[in-house]
Amino acid sequence: MPSDIPFDDRLRVRATEILRELTGRADANFRDGQFEAVAALVNDHRRVLVVQRTGWGKSAVYFVAARLIREGYGAERGPTLIISPLLALMRDQVAAAERAGVHAATINSSNATEWSSVLDSLTAGDLDVLLISPERLTNPSFRRNVLDVLLDPSRAGVGMIVVDEAHCISDWGHDFRPDYRRIGALLDGLPAELPVLATTATANSRVVADVAAQLGEDTMVVRGALSRDSLRLGVAPTATAEHRIGWLAQHLGDFHGSGIIYALTVSAAEDTTRALAEAGWDVATYTGRTDAEDRARLEQSLKDNGLKALVATSALGMGFDKPDLGFVVHLGAPSSAVAYYQQVGRAGRATDNADVLLLPGGEDPNIWEYFATASMPDDGEAQAVLAALADAESPLSVPALEPLVGVKRSRLDLLLKTLQVDGAVDRVQGGFVATGVPWSYDAERYAAVAQARRHEADAMLEYEAGHRCRMRFLAETLDDPHARDCGRCDVCAGQWWDADVTDDRTSGARRILSGIGVPVETRGQWPSGMATIGVPLKGRIPVDERVSEGRVVARFTDLGPGQVLRGFLAPGADDAPVPKNIADWCITVLQEWDWDERPTVVVGMPGTPRSVTCSDLAQGLARIGRMTDAGHLSFTRDPGSPDVNSAYRVQNLYGAFHVEPTTAEAVKDRVVLLVDTEIGSRWAMTMAGRELRRAGARGVLPFALALRG
Repeated sequence: MPSDIPFDDRLRVRATEILRELTGRADANFRDGQFEAVAALVNDHRRVLVVQRTGWGKSAVYFVAARLIREGYGAERGPTLIISPLLALMRDQVAAAERAGVHAATINSSNATEWSSVLDSLTAGDLDVLLISPERLTNPSFRRNVLDVLLDPSRAGVGMIVVDEAHCISDWGHDFRPDYRRIGALLDGLPAELPVLATTATANSRVVADVAAQLGEDTMVVRGALSRDSLRLGVAPTATAEHRIGWLAQHLGDFHGSGIIYALTVSAAEDTTRALAEAGWDVATYTGRTDAEDRARLEQSLKDNGLKALVATSALGMGFDKPDLGFVVHLGAPSSAVAYYQQVGRAGRATDNADVLLLPGGEDPNIWEYFATASMPDDGEAQAVLAALADAESPLSVPALEPLVGVKRSRLDLLLKTLQVDGAVDRVQGGFVATGVPWSYDAERYAAVAQARRHEADAMLEYEAGHRCRMRFLAETLDDPHARDCGRCDVCAGQWWDADVTDDRTSGARRILSGIGVPVETRGQWPSGMATIGVPLKGRIPVDERVSEGRVVARFTDLGPGQVLRGFLAPGADDAPVPKNIADWCITVLQEWDWDERPTVVVGMPGTPRSVTCSDLAQGLARIGRMTDAGHLSFTRDPGSPDVNSAYRVQNLYGAFHVEPTTAEAVKDRVVLLVDTEIGSRWAMTMAGRELRRAGARGVLPFALALRG
């Protein structure tokens, strides 16, 4: 490029070329604010906060800037580090980066077997962009092997740091995450001339001011209008779960294209999927419990319009990009109008029309309260954790801490993150240790955050009431000065959906919601990269080594039987025989199970903490079902904690199950009922069932009392 062209013009010309490669459009040009943000990062080495609606092109800013930095504009530096909260976001961003000629890779919990090759590329200087989850910042191995290398002043150093979904940094953001608090400390220690970009689509003025202050005094804020002209919003009257799901089963075809159906809980998502599938719709469930491999497959299926809808929790949100997504329906309202705006923003990004309908439930406020309190640390629980760690002679893992403190796994995970970012505990090889740094419960701060959450919930109820244009309400909640009436929503233009639902549809949904006997999907594919960790398993699981679809009585998260099972199987509860009411449920589930072939042999899982319960369950089912009791499998070694990713869980379980000769003889050429007290990731049942199939079983049907999660 001629050197007599002014630098700013050369920068714009080259930046536009990269933008056109990224978008695949020869006529693409920057939107207002995009190039200004790029120039501030590349030319002025500033810290920039971009607050723009979904689909505006925030990722274009950092990919264009990242490539310009690597090409030596401004000052030649190393790769860009992008901190992203969700795996869906990372997958889409890696693909987008490659389109812009940017070599990108990711390190997260789902691709542990690829980390070594990613680190090799990073060390060799071949990477332009490295995407990580915020949790990586708390990982001692990552801090030592990656972060310290990137921040080493004797090397080329990191070229830019990007914090995506930056509202997560703020206590006042609707989706505050403890891991994000480490980012503020990270930025404080960086050179002032290192460019930093933070982006979000969902931040009101208070959150913008908070994030900008954490970035630095001279932060440049790029903020635009947040209203989405393509969306037609509506809110139906509050109704029961069976009415809402029955209505959706009847009217899902009224929505154009494919879309997302959001539910507030995992159990609600799974129940809705079952009801819609029974009604003939091509739908699938997507939650925080969905494996990484399945998430990628389901996301692509929705993008390819292979599904009518994904029934999802908030696990499918930030970062999922399907420009022609036709609709978003909510079965139950999020606790915040800001969170709702973010989720509905998935629809209509590249179409003129998309429908958004909220079907609120009377139980919504109770669910909001549960999640709000679950995310807050409890002083007594925190002190119990600190005391247990202080008394320990070596680091304690989460499973090792659980029986010492009596705190449920999900709350314990959040509590440890909070204590870690506050400096009271640290994560090291083998688990957590107490640092000795004094910690006290910040009652004033947590009370203020709780009050902010209550205001958010009140605003959501006001949105549902529909006193003014719905899009205007959402934009004003985000303090958008450009907010205006949309002219399309049900407040502006009247009800646009058919509210009728037949009794048959409602009763069908009621039967599924109130019943027992939850299907447990079979795993069909091994985690990727197993060969790199010495396990010769790859691709699809051979049909003759798979277990069949299983059953549990209920989920722990169910509002009915699940709560009874949660109490019976709670950590610390007596290891006791199965009580009659639960035994009766088991018999009902077996009677209603539509298996291809009835099992004739019962085998118990090994080494369960509830060995008395498991043995009594297996023996009782064999006796009542007139099946052969073939005893239990055994472990050849400690199978390790289930609290690891899929690849390492399979590695730990590979070869860990032993089938006794008498059991092998009993199962040969027969269908086996494989029994446990509860099922979590499904890998234990998958690997144990594989050994039974290899021992000659014609089929294996997993069965347990409860499904975790």
